[in-house]
Amino acid sequence: MHYGTSRGQAGSSFDGSAARRLREGLRLSPEDVAYGMRAAYGLEIDARTVAAWEAGDAAPDEGQLTALAGALWCSAADLMGRPGTLREYRLARGASATDVARELGMAPQEYAHIEETGAWTGSARQAEALAEVLRLPVPALIEFTGRDEELAQLLREAATTRWQAYVGAVRELVPLPREYVEEGLRALHGAYHSTTAASLGWGQPASASSRDAGRAFLEEILTHFWQAVEG
Repeated sequence: MHYGTSRGQAGSSFDGSAARRLREGLRLSPEDVAYGMRAAYGLEIDARTVAAWEAGDAAPDEGQLTALAGALWCSAADLMGRPGTLREYRLARGASATDVARELGMAPQEYAHIEETGAWTGSARQAEALAEVLRLPVPALIEFTGRDEELAQLLREAATTRWQAYVGAVRELVPLPREYVEEGLRALHGAYHSTTAASLGWGQPASASSRDAGRAFLEEILTHFWQAVEG
């Protein structure tokens, strides 16, 4: 897991170019934005800081992101690319850590620790609530609740043996309709065997190249599965 990497900042998904486009669309200068943040939110921000954010040389922290969005008459989500961490998903929803913790029925300190360390300590019910509150895509939910490696192992077995035997186990981890899971596993199984067969000559036994191709496919098994499900 990687969602403890943006400590103290809005995160790597902050989009400075979006902030610049929004500012220019409002015909504001960096000085105007800084003034708006100071006047409305009491933050001591100057034009150079705003320019640094727009250039990608720095990123606002959580409070600064909220103020910047207010000064630009937009949501925090408008200032972010695709979220890559649990904290970034929360910021994109405009929710505080306390709000999320309350919706999950979790102590604020426990939820803050989850964001900071990436170690999920909640229950299955709380995982469902997390997905609903933050509108998490299924792949993000699986990752942030610590089930990605368990799922990856099931998918490796499904790809290399009889995929039909793993539908139930995968569905226990992946909250998707049965037909989506079945089609994803069927496509995954076919793609794995096509990959290994493509590196073989006609009628040849398994070679080093086919084994390497199969190993590389299995290392990216989660990516292949989500692509198959989306397809």
